[in-house]
Amino acid sequence: MKAVYKLHIRYLTAVCSRYIINPEDVKDILQESFMKVFSAIDTFEYRGEGSLKGWLTKIVINETLRFIRRNSRLDFQEITEAEASIPYEDPRLDDMDAEVIYRLIRELPDGYRTIFNLFVIEGKSHKEISEMLNIKANTSASQLFRAKAMLAMKIKQYQK
Repeated sequence: MKAVYKLHIRYLTAVCSRYIINPEDVKDILQESFMKVFSAIDTFEYRGEGSLKGWLTKIVINETLRFIRRNSRLDFQEITEAEASIPYEDPRLDDMDAEVIYRLIRELPDGYRTIFNLFVIEGKSHKEISEMLNIKANTSASQLFRAKAMLAMKIKQYQK
């Protein structure tokens, strides 16, 4: 247990920190996650290199989402027709440090940050996100659009 913890704690802390800002909350979520891991380790099936890391990551993300649903208001709004007609341009990231981008993502409101991370970082579809958060797939898509627009604005402001 100690070896599993030591080997994966930094990575899992980074995963959780993409969604949760407060370091104390991150610690609580990781504690809950490892309790689940160690109580269910007998159900883990080794499927090759990386399977343990993937299993641990899934548990941490699920515990993180449970925490978000339980403790914060994910105030989602449907996208308006006017917003949908605004052309979106990806900002230029060539000269941006990854730490700056990470910090700007962490500044997004909880709902935007959650959906952005699930879609962009975790590679989840809007259907999967809607099932994870108990929302409509269209809500996930609209929140992603707004998150990307807000992040692009923050990046442009930073670059000025």
